[in-house]
Amino acid sequence: MSKKTVQTLDDIARLAKVSKSTVSRALNDSPLLSQKTKERIQVLAKKHNFSINVAARNLRVRQSHTIAFVTPDEKANFFSPESLFGFEIIGGIGNELRSLGYDLLLANVNPFDPASIKSYFDSARVDGFILLSSHTSQSTIEKLIEVGAPFITWEVPMPNYQYCSVAGDNVNGGALATRHLIQIGRKRIAFLGGIPEDLTVQHRFTGYKIAMQEVGWNVVENRVVYGDYSYASGLDAMQRLLKQSPDLDAVFVNSDLMAIAAIKVILESGRRVPEDIAVVGYDDVSIAMYNNLPLTTIRQNVPMAGSLLAQNLIRYIKTGEVTNVTTPVELVVRKSA
Repeated sequence: MSKKTVQTLDDIARLAKVSKSTVSRALNDSPLLSQKTKERIQVLAKKHNFSINVAARNLRVRQSHTIAFVTPDEKANFFSPESLFGFEIIGGIGNELRSLGYDLLLANVNPFDPASIKSYFDSARVDGFILLSSHTSQSTIEKLIEVGAPFITWEVPMPNYQYCSVAGDNVNGGALATRHLIQIGRKRIAFLGGIPEDLTVQHRFTGYKIAMQEVGWNVVENRVVYGDYSYASGLDAMQRLLKQSPDLDAVFVNSDLMAIAAIKVILESGRRVPEDIAVVGYDDVSIAMYNNLPLTTIRQNVPMAGSLLAQNLIRYIKTGEVTNVTTPVELVVRKSA
C-alpha cells in the first residue's frame, strides 16, 4: 500500500493489524492503550503522512449517552429476587447516570467472551461499560483496554493493569468482622468466602488472617470454605464447615445472603445463633436488617458504590482521568454476633 493510498483509519488499521478504534485512540493518545502500541501506530501514521481531520471527526462522532452495565448471563440468579446486592448497586448506578444525563442499558452478554462485549462498543450503542469483576475474565479486561473502550469495575484493578475502579476497603472489612468476633470471646472462627479467585474475596481473607494473627492465632485450614455469593452456596458451604469443624463457635461470611443461609443451617443442626455460633455477614443490604435474626454485618453502602461507579466512568469518558476509589466500611452490630 503506497503513501498516496493511505487515506483513512481503516487503511492504517490494516497496515498496523489492529482495529480501527485502536488506531483512533492511538492517534488521540488514549491513556487506555500501552505506550508501545500508541508509538507504533503513530510512527506508521507519520510515515504515510496521515493525520485525523479533527473537524470532520467531531461531525462523525455521535455519543449515545448510554452506559452498559454488563450482567453475567451465565449467572441466571443475578437479578433474581434473592439478589439484593445486584438491585441495590444498579439502583445507585441508574440514579447517578440519570442525574448526569445518561441512560443505563443492561447488557446481558457473556462477560467471558470479549467479542460479545466489544460488539456493543463497536456498534456505537454505548459509550462505556460498568463491570463486576467477579463475573469478568482477564481476557475481557484486556480486550476492552486494547480497543480503547471506556469501562470501570467494581473491584480493585488486576495487577499490572491501569483502569478505573471502585472497591470497598475489603482488607479492613475482613479485619473488622474478625476482630469483633474475637472481642466477643469467640476462639474458633471460620471463614466462608465468595468466589476464591476474586481479589475482593482474597482481600477479605487477608483481613481475617491479619485479625487472627494479631492475637497469635493461625488460620485453620478446615475452617475455610468458599461459595459463590448465592443462597444455595451458603447452605452448602455452611454444611461443609460444620462437618469439617463441628467445634467452631463463629463464622465470618462474605455476603449477607450467604450469612442468612448459614444461619438456617446452624439452627437446623440444633445449634443456636449467636449463643453457640456467632455469624457476621458482609454488605448490609436491606435484608440484613429485616431478617428474622437481624444480621451483624460489614456495611459498605452499596447504593453509594453504584453512584461512584457512574460518576467516575463519566469523568473518565470526558477527561481521560483514571481513578481508583476505595469506599469506607463499618461494622454494624445487630443480633447474630
